[in-house]
Amino acid sequence: MINPRARPCDEQVIRSARGAADCTARQRRWVLVATILASVIAYIDGSVVNVALPVISKDLATSLAVIQWVINAYTLCLAAFLLVGGAAGDQLGRRRVFVIGIAIFAIASVWCGLSPNVTQLIIARAIQGIGAALLIPCSLAIIGASFPEAERGIAIGTWAGFSAIAAAIGPLLGGWIVDHFTWQAIFLINPFLAGPAIWIAWRHLPESYDPEAPPGIDWLGALLAFGGLGGVAFGLIALPDRGAWDVSVLVSLAVGLLFLLAFVWHEGRTRSPMMPLGLFRSPTFSGINVLTLLLYSALDGAFFLLPFDLIQVHGYSATLAGAVFLPFTIIMGVLSRWSGGLLDRVHFGDFLDVDDQARLHRA
Repeated sequence: MINPRARPCDEQVIRSARGAADCTARQRRWVLVATILASVIAYIDGSVVNVALPVISKDLATSLAVIQWVINAYTLCLAAFLLVGGAAGDQLGRRRVFVIGIAIFAIASVWCGLSPNVTQLIIARAIQGIGAALLIPCSLAIIGASFPEAERGIAIGTWAGFSAIAAAIGPLLGGWIVDHFTWQAIFLINPFLAGPAIWIAWRHLPESYDPEAPPGIDWLGALLAFGGLGGVAFGLIALPDRGAWDVSVLVSLAVGLLFLLAFVWHEGRTRSPMMPLGLFRSPTFSGINVLTLLLYSALDGAFFLLPFDLIQVHGYSATLAGAVFLPFTIIMGVLSRWSGGLLDRVHFGDFLDVDDQARLHRA
């Protein structure tokens, strides 16, 4: 039963409705501040490390194949546990999981900054990815639960715009820090942003749940995805140095593919899948995901390789190499808020036929 005197963003009210809570304008501003600040930590860290990789590789005396795992460990854990983070927020409380994710990310960042060797750095980066997998989906879910549908697109666009700006500042800031201090310092700035984000979240953010979320969290699916993606990534990274017929490459690729097949089999049979396969029966949904995969594959490849080329081949400073990324990311940041407002007027369902909408609803 709902307390009629409860504030609109009280837990009881949000529990009672699947849609957005009728928060006050002041509360919605705090929601944006907290979610943007936390997401900025994750996005800026994802971009700041790329520029520092040549220096890290030289300082820790590692090969290109090894140093790639400083990036891959983060993105692998982020990809494998992202949907689990969203499901955990729906069931355990989005604010709670959001704060836990920020705390994990901050602690792992300190570990990164204090890592004496590349092995510890890679492990700490993997834990950072788990923290990001908890805070990023909960950021969007908190925005969705706090803003009415008419304002949700602009709010998400604002969140995405600031995240893109953070990604733009990241390479420049990382390059400047590497040129004037040490690469360890790029990780140690995160706790100074995490502290205020945690305080704002506990002080001002409403707690929200999804009362219609299926019971249980698909941990097995997350582990199968982690093993599959990790095996394929290891095989592809080792392939240029060891050759296509090397036993370790073949075994890694085979194990990775088996894990991915097991993941698909498991997702089709579990009661609480982290990735409902019914969604992919929609050609529109599948097409959007394929385009996104191709887009970010190209972008991530460029963002990883370009700093090595600029710094090691052309003699750029780390700061100047970071500045090269500014035009792309600034344009992306400027257009994000506009595109978010456009989504308020054009709904995704408008592009789906009746059968596709039914499939998405069942999934």
